Amino acid sequence: MRFDNWDIGSFDRDTAVEFCRNGVNPLVSVFLASRGITDLKDVSAAIGNEQTGLFDPLLMADMDKAVVRINKAVSNGERIAVYGDYDVDGMTSCAILSIWLDSKNADFEIYIPERFNEGYGLNNSALSNLKEKGITLVITVDCGITAIEEAEFAKSIGLDLVITDHHECRGDLPDAVAVVDPKRPDCKYPYKSLAGVGVAFKLICALENDYQSDTIIKSYCDLVALGTVADVMPVVGENRELIKLGLDILNRYPRPGFRSLLQEIGITPGTVTSSTIGFTLAPRLNAAGRMGQSELSVKLLLSKSYEDSEELAVELCRLNSERRSLEQEIYDEAIAMLSGEAVPCEPIVLAQKGWYQGVTGIIAAKIAERYCVPAVIISIDEDGTGRGSCRSFGSFVLYDALCSCEDILLNYGGHEMAAGVTVAEENIDELRTRIVKYYNDNVTAITKPGLKLDFEVEKPELLTIQNIEALEHLEPFGNGNPSPCLCILGAVLSSAQSIGDGKHSKLKIGKSGKNLDCIFFSVPTEDLGVSEGMTVDLAFEPQVNEFRGRSNVQLQLHDIRASKEQTI
Repeated sequence: MRFDNWDIGSFDRDTAVEFCRNGVNPLVSVFLASRGITDLKDVSAAIGNEQTGLFDPLLMADMDKAVVRINKAVSNGERIAVYGDYDVDGMTSCAILSIWLDSKNADFEIYIPERFNEGYGLNNSALSNLKEKGITLVITVDCGITAIEEAEFAKSIGLDLVITDHHECRGDLPDAVAVVDPKRPDCKYPYKSLAGVGVAFKLICALENDYQSDTIIKSYCDLVALGTVADVMPVVGENRELIKLGLDILNRYPRPGFRSLLQEIGITPGTVTSSTIGFTLAPRLNAAGRMGQSELSVKLLLSKSYEDSEELAVELCRLNSERRSLEQEIYDEAIAMLSGEAVPCEPIVLAQKGWYQGVTGIIAAKIAERYCVPAVIISIDEDGTGRGSCRSFGSFVLYDALCSCEDILLNYGGHEMAAGVTVAEENIDELRTRIVKYYNDNVTAITKPGLKLDFEVEKPELLTIQNIEALEHLEPFGNGNPSPCLCILGAVLSSAQSIGDGKHSKLKIGKSGKNLDCIFFSVPTEDLGVSEGMTVDLAFEPQVNEFRGRSNVQLQLHDIRASKEQTI
């Protein structure tokens, strides 16, 4: 059992019956009722038959100033730099702005800082180099909101800045021509959770004076969906609309780069979901950035021919395999550093020279999930500078903890739950002490891992291919709008075997005369905690598995436990 507590939701049966009688699929009816939808008029929006519309980009503070300055630069033939970031959100942001500038025959270049030597965000050396190359305007995407000193430097050398970002503001804003960020305290834009690529898309919409036509959606929304899902932004409100539109474009009219990458991975075009982005496409695109070669992913996204993108797709998949090997090696070292201690009950801050910086974020996330506490993983350079990735757990706002340590940090930034930090080696122990103290002062109880389930499937015969495919039409799912997670109580575990070199488990269960296949990723049979012949409870996401032209129902398990049910 992976979770201490299963929070099993319920649903109003009368509501579900009413939905069914009005033509809604039975499984979808129960699911919508479990998510609190009670009125038929809300069903169409949930299923995706209605578009809720997008907001006017000119509602964002400084958007009008950004439009004026960029249009002036394009009209006058000025040299422009698009200054981005090396994650998927930053790379897609660079890509969509580049596509727009290219369509206007603008003189521009993309600049993404080198991950290991320059780090995240604006830096004075890069700005100096851009100025020397004749750049007069720098447009940032997915970065810049905390670049106070760098903005002052840019101004001092005659370099104009238009900043677009979505990260948290830190007091004063940079002194730039325009600072576009929905999280600005004075910004009236009604939706605050856009990804960096979402803000960049809004900039293009403002420049085109068009924010919801088929033309602009088809031109950019596939990339917006990719960056938004990859950055784990909430899949609610305007983000959900953008992702829904983008997935439709990605499946119907895939760019050459997407087609090549899908083929290399072995995914059938037209079947891409938000989960495909989050667990399959994004890791491979991110791998280039993590391995210091973000330009490969940008080239793939901007590729105009299938032939040109094939080799790039192969290389991205190779880099992803290399990344996974490095990640496992460092993760094992980190776990070994904790093995001699009691199970941690407060934030973990680990630092080591030689750790590969590009994978520290993944490792921090894994350790936070394993020990149920925030984690900071720091790689120390030869010059004694520590660059780390931070991941929170539960409701603890890690970004606030970093703010309380500002006086001993060289740099930091990010979201409430994930951040990056730069700190001198001699201050790492002090950072650990302060984060632990902040945690203990602000967390009254340790949050045990819990699993929220939508409802119990009392009749397994409800889990048909047709019903599950209807449930999939409720996509996109993600942060803030999770995929359906259901449970079956009191089933018999008829078989369990390890697959994938012993890393995963394949199971068969039965209840009420219905037999179902299950898959439990990253959990070998010896770690299941149950054995064949036992009566078990299962928490799962229902899926349709396709293999060699055949389809069958498969339950992707989130947890399994010995059942308290006495009858089947």
